Amino acid sequence: MSFDGWVIFALFWVVFVTTPGPNAVNCITNGMTIGFRRSMVGVLAILTQATLFLILSALGITALIAASPTAFSVAKLIGAGFLIYLGVRGWMRAGQMAQPTEQSGKSVYLRALAIATINPKSVAGYLAAFSQFVQPNVPVWDQMGVIIPTALIITAFSYTAFTALGAGIGQAALGAVYNIWVRRIMATCFIIYGVLLGTAATPGRA
Repeated sequence: MSFDGWVIFALFWVVFVTTPGPNAVNCITNGMTIGFRRSMVGVLAILTQATLFLILSALGITALIAASPTAFSVAKLIGAGFLIYLGVRGWMRAGQMAQPTEQSGKSVYLRALAIATINPKSVAGYLAAFSQFVQPNVPVWDQMGVIIPTALIITAFSYTAFTALGAGIGQAALGAVYNIWVRRIMATCFIIYGVLLGTAATPGRA
């Protein structure tokens, strides 16, 4: 990958991971409810998913999934149901008094990993990255030596910032009615993303 190609890829990835989506909403929510430090486990889960998808993309597996309407339809419906469930539960709990939750690091990690994995934006984004930026006449794993570190560093900065934003919102609202409306907005976002996921077309298809 040339330097110019790397700059274009880096800019694409910045836009890709900073555009608010389910991962960003989950990071903000985690930061609000369990604090910045404990929420970083969720960022680690997103990095795990990113690493896995980058490798699978290089192997062509995500392209195969996107090419199969049946597999994609099943995956998106499961993901849609999960996001809607999180949204409804979050809305119902928004009015409860804020207390530090006792979520284990494992539960935070697994939930963040699930949200990152079922996000159709991930499949579309990784396919776009490989279709637009990987040069077919250069060994793919040579290019991955540049693509993976670049993508992971930008991803880590982006979702760490979203987590810090959530933690700041939570701290600022502790003296108020504990950000009921902020929590409801986050819950509504999950529901919207779930509906959009359920009605999303397969990447690359009309």
